[in-house]
Amino acid sequence: MRLVLLGAPGSGKGTQAAKLKEHLQVPHISTGELLRAEVAAGSPLGRQAKEVMDRGELVSDQILLAMLEERFSRDDTRQGFILDGYPRNIAQANALDALLQRLGQPVDLAIQLDVDPELLIQRLAGRAQAEGRSDDSPDAVRNRLRVYNEATAPVVDYYRGQHKLACVFGVGSVDEVFARILAAVEEHIE
Repeated sequence: MRLVLLGAPGSGKGTQAAKLKEHLQVPHISTGELLRAEVAAGSPLGRQAKEVMDRGELVSDQILLAMLEERFSRDDTRQGFILDGYPRNIAQANALDALLQRLGQPVDLAIQLDVDPELLIQRLAGRAQAEGRSDDSPDAVRNRLRVYNEATAPVVDYYRGQHKLACVFGVGSVDEVFARILAAVEEHIE
């Protein structure tokens, strides 16, 4: 099963990806973690990315896609994967589809975790206090939600148009949300 997890910041993608990884026995691929690992390893792509980040710029889609291609070429992805944090816009969604088609590993399902924006602000404010994260202040969260709605939310329609989208209510206990995700995956398999 090849899954893409979508949802606004604070919707629970990382938490649910960890549970899905264990349940489906496929790797969880977070582009943020992948980027940090490549930089730490000093790989050619990691060195390229570090140069860009050291200049205070965003890592290009081309570099991220090359990192993903390398990651998808590993044996542990043969049975599937859970992709979290990518694609973030339509251009990335198109590039990802082209890459996965070429590799013979197309996305099976995109799961959108739907959570009310005000609840997201509350969740992230709690995380900011617990973890001391400045990117989770209420103003920063509102800005991140605005950016998400402008750039990433259209990706939901992209997968809807391919009939590969499941919208899951992302409020409740971790296990309740997980059960809804599993039901959506099972429904898609049938």
